[in-house]
Amino acid sequence: MAPETQAGPDGAALPLPPMKWNAWGDPALAKELPAEVKGLLAAALGVTGDAAPGPGADEVLLAPSRIGPEDLKALAATVGEAHVSAADADRLPRAGGKSTPDLLRRRSRAAQDAPDAVVLPGDENEIAAVLALCAELRLAVVPFGGGTSVVGGLDPERGGLRAVVSLDLRRLDQLLALDETSGEAVLGAGLTGPAAEALLAERGWELGHYPQSFRYATIGGFAATRSSGQDSAGYGRFDEMVRGLRVVTPAGVLDLGRAPASAAGPDLRQLFLGSEGTLGVITAVRLRVHRLPAVKAYEAWSFPDFTTGTDALRAVEQQGTGPTVIRLSDEAETMVNLAMTEKIGDTPAVTGCLAVTVFEGTAEQVAARHRLTRETLLAAGGTSLGEAPARAWEHGRFNAPYLRDSLLDAGALCETLETATGWGNLAGLRFAVTAALTEALPGALVLCHISHVYPTGASLYFTVVAALGEEPLEQWAAAKRTACDAIMRSGGTISHHHAVGADHRPWMTDEIGDLGVRILRAVKAELDPAGILNPGKLIP
Repeated sequence: MAPETQAGPDGAALPLPPMKWNAWGDPALAKELPAEVKGLLAAALGVTGDAAPGPGADEVLLAPSRIGPEDLKALAATVGEAHVSAADADRLPRAGGKSTPDLLRRRSRAAQDAPDAVVLPGDENEIAAVLALCAELRLAVVPFGGGTSVVGGLDPERGGLRAVVSLDLRRLDQLLALDETSGEAVLGAGLTGPAAEALLAERGWELGHYPQSFRYATIGGFAATRSSGQDSAGYGRFDEMVRGLRVVTPAGVLDLGRAPASAAGPDLRQLFLGSEGTLGVITAVRLRVHRLPAVKAYEAWSFPDFTTGTDALRAVEQQGTGPTVIRLSDEAETMVNLAMTEKIGDTPAVTGCLAVTVFEGTAEQVAARHRLTRETLLAAGGTSLGEAPARAWEHGRFNAPYLRDSLLDAGALCETLETATGWGNLAGLRFAVTAALTEALPGALVLCHISHVYPTGASLYFTVVAALGEEPLEQWAAAKRTACDAIMRSGGTISHHHAVGADHRPWMTDEIGDLGVRILRAVKAELDPAGILNPGKLIP
């Protein structure tokens, strides 16, 4: 059930990751910027030209592999010769994730770093053997799923070791078990979101986890990063769905989660949910699943301003009226969405802030939840726009990263960051981050939305669009530092669902304190004494 491989660099010996090597997703889905967006870029940012074209895959200059013939021979002995490669064509597509800095590096003609070899294990025994061998040979190991990290989580850092191996888990791609009585499924870590949902749907079940990376990210990646999907209001975050984990570490194998709930000491599953491949390799996840919903209903809303809309979302969540999806765009994001005319179609004009609600379940459940939510939003100052904008949002909800690629092609920097806080602090946090970004990137468009809500708070997701500077990597790094400093000063979390990786690691001490860092280091030393697992990520 491995995802279909996209065309990639010539000379690849292994199946390639499903996304294009230097852009997001499937090249066939990439689209030109609409004229309205081009006009907005010209008016707001002065961006009217095209960025310089990047190199082709055969023109990229990679640092030479540090893996020698004897290393390759030893790795091949663990997983089979057909599942090991040090070819540049296999290394390049696994050279990082899909953040804007990652894509800017792919577009550069300067020498680029990449893993020194790629290994595709087929089961837990092979993973254990690879980890033991890499500890002996002093080779770092970076677990690789769908390649969708946007926080430097896949950077091929050696951490003082001789070389780095990309451990591609695509062969762990099975539905291992489905307990229809308990409503639990065991899924291989290498399954992509669509492949997992297809296997479950054949039996009438659904996981219901739909992050923007859904088409390419994997079950193991969802767990390792504490992913949160767009249906989180109805089905919860991914970590809330997890009932059990199997993890291979250099120190041994862990099988965690014996019951729906337990008082048998601290929950060790939590050590690996969000561990980002630094403590072990997640091989299988036991998850709560549900029957495919019989009915779906949609309704979009407008609010006069973001404050009114935020209060409305808080009322819905705290009253528990039960939408599967509820999200709110601020005035700037609503304006940009309207410029994307293919998404909105012939729908009523939206002023102020656009909100979207979706409901799933039986006909009776959907009707009741829809009615209660509708009453709450009307009472909070919302105006119904009917179902069309909500259906249009669902139709295009996985396509936003393609717009980022088109913006880069047009000469505009586009990147995202996210955080979360309590309802009482939400407005102050949004103001602080917006101010930090506009100060660091004068003239930038800063868009924001709420897409994950809780009784006590919500997430804030920012999209930043600015004219590309002469040194765009340094330009964004400075802006990101300023924004992250503002997040920590203002009481937000450094990441709500993008994870820590290398990019957020400098703020982890602020997030969990010196003692928290020492705890993580102690666990790391126990499970990974040679320090081979994903160096330079998560743990300061």
